[in-house]
Amino acid sequence: MSSLLSFLLVPLPDFALLPFSGFIEKLRFTADEEDLSRQKFCQWQVASINQLPLYSSSGIRVESDIALEAVDFQSVDYLILFGCRSSQQACLQADLVRPWLRKALAQGIHLVSVDNACFTLAEAGVLRRKKVAVHWRHRQEFKSLFPNISVLENDLFCTDGQVSSCGGGTAAIDLAVELLARHFGREMALKGLADMMVDESRGQSHLLRSIEVSLPPNELLHRAIALMRSWMAESKTIADIASATGISRRQLDRQFQESFGVTAHAYWIEMKLQYICWRLTNSHYSLTQIALETGINDVSYLNRLFKKHTGITPGEYRRQSL
Repeated sequence: MSSLLSFLLVPLPDFALLPFSGFIEKLRFTADEEDLSRQKFCQWQVASINQLPLYSSSGIRVESDIALEAVDFQSVDYLILFGCRSSQQACLQADLVRPWLRKALAQGIHLVSVDNACFTLAEAGVLRRKKVAVHWRHRQEFKSLFPNISVLENDLFCTDGQVSSCGGGTAAIDLAVELLARHFGREMALKGLADMMVDESRGQSHLLRSIEVSLPPNELLHRAIALMRSWMAESKTIADIASATGISRRQLDRQFQESFGVTAHAYWIEMKLQYICWRLTNSHYSLTQIALETGINDVSYLNRLFKKHTGITPGEYRRQSL
């Protein structure tokens, strides 16, 4: 290992620029106590499979410093994989990066997945018997594709042995703080957050308030809706949700009627249909696969339900979205 803490940053095609830039900025502030952007305490370089330029999901071009085959893995402490925009694309990268992931693990390098890179690591077999933090929008899809991997709910990031994972977005900054704190202490790890206009570093477990920004200030409803999202793919019922929130089914329906004008069941169906619409637009997975992600095992029923609520079939909706 190098005397400097060394980070190898590997953006995959169509990676998100926000977690990539946020992670690097946090490294930059901690790396130099005099704010001169020198790589004194930690260093980093951007690597790719063939050293060709990389393009983010926003179209911004990022140059690669080195090809993975030319990396001296003995000088690397952390390999950070920044995921593709789509989970399907991320899974397709597994065969390409698997040799380098295995080499990194054999060298004792700590692997980190950011955003949809968790799909890449899972497909590459790196996450077996591991816990993983997944972006909330992709949790159901991940659970469906990799049912034997434990997905943490409401966790921005997590570390399990030699592997860390992060849901992406600004949570990459929080993860960078945690990793840096291991080596330099909390004070140095937090350095520069004010310059980044970040109020504080969030801990591993954090419930995003922005997901339910339009909800009334009702903690019981917040809990019920969080369970609906968490249990979307499972064979749970509204009665199960009512029991988990400590009230009767009738009381739960009354709460939903007063706040949204619909029953709890109707609210959950609408949540599932919104998810299905998003998946039809943003993936090429079959309706059968998408149905399983929402706990609906009968595709014929899903077709009827979808047409009843939207006026068109799922297939027509997907074609119109192309």
